[in-house]
Amino acid sequence: MTTLIESEEHQALRKAVSALGKRYGRDYITRVVSEGRYPTELWSEAAKLGYLGVNLPEEYGGGGGGIAELSIVLEELGASGAPLLMLVVSPAICGTVIARFGTEEQKRAWLPGLADGTRTMAFGITEPDAGSNSHRITTTARRDGDDWLLTGRKVFISGVDHADAVLIVGRTEDARTGKLKPCLFIVPRDAEGFTRSPIDMEFNAAEKQFELVLDDVRLPADALVGDEDAGLLQLFAGLNPERIMTAAFAIGMGRYALAKALEYARERTVWKTPIGAHQAIAHPLAQAHIDLELAKLMMQKAAGLYDAGDDIGAGEAANMAKYAAGEACVRAVDQAVHTLGGNGLTREFGLASLITAARVARIAPVSREMILNYVSHQTLGLPKSY
Repeated sequence: MTTLIESEEHQALRKAVSALGKRYGRDYITRVVSEGRYPTELWSEAAKLGYLGVNLPEEYGGGGGGIAELSIVLEELGASGAPLLMLVVSPAICGTVIARFGTEEQKRAWLPGLADGTRTMAFGITEPDAGSNSHRITTTARRDGDDWLLTGRKVFISGVDHADAVLIVGRTEDARTGKLKPCLFIVPRDAEGFTRSPIDMEFNAAEKQFELVLDDVRLPADALVGDEDAGLLQLFAGLNPERIMTAAFAIGMGRYALAKALEYARERTVWKTPIGAHQAIAHPLAQAHIDLELAKLMMQKAAGLYDAGDDIGAGEAANMAKYAAGEACVRAVDQAVHTLGGNGLTREFGLASLITAARVARIAPVSREMILNYVSHQTLGLPKSY
């Protein structure tokens, strides 16, 4: 059941994570990016405090919470200017899939490390020719005795250089129908035939993007996560948390930008009063705040439904939350930069880089147009155009 009033535990978690984020802040992330390294210090401290694995089962070293708690962690880190993108991938997608569908051996091997930050896992689904159409994935797995042989390509895979393994979405042939169905495989970073190449991105972030090539990568039978016949059920068990966490990422970023704009608008005086006294400045900032709060409510609803086990309801809410948060984030950042005028484009105030970063929430992990398609046919019952 979704409640509009956060529990005392959630409020305490917000306060604690916010304090951690503010100790690092935007300056820390900017420095890490300029030095071409990973935010190891923040990741390690967040792990030590139990925030990375807050959604994972207690019996495997996690906090026993859910995506609701993990989304609070990412939102508050983002609001402080120090988001950790790999929270979306390692504990939210990979940790959730393994916790729900992995074998006991896979859970023991991976979940404690994902929870305490000593191990990370990337997630590989996007392909050069498939885009948003996951039904066109061409990465295939075929049996070779007891082993699997995995062949294909992936693009825009985050954080592979720091991940111990990648959870790869491939397809296997259904013996009964001959059709291909999605399956998930844990591929170690150093597996023979598994190579990665960095993608030269205009958008600067601590987490780099990679193209992956899998050339007959041989995997043992236990590299398969879950039931070979579960297919889409297992896949969307990871994709719904991904959308919820992307919403948290966007809301946190929007809150950070808005806070910087409000601070400036209260102090900057051009005529006789601070510019924040003028409605042409005040009203757009108020609207940005409203949009972020509305998106946050949908995110909380989606997380509540997912944690309650309602995968279908969570799918609809998670898509809408991601859409709303992406739009709210872009508008908040745009208005923040506009409020600061020329100062909004300087390194000193650190908002200009968010203009590009905010667009990520509109594009990934699924475009806003595909979400509108989803709502059109799944929620509204309209016919498909494709």
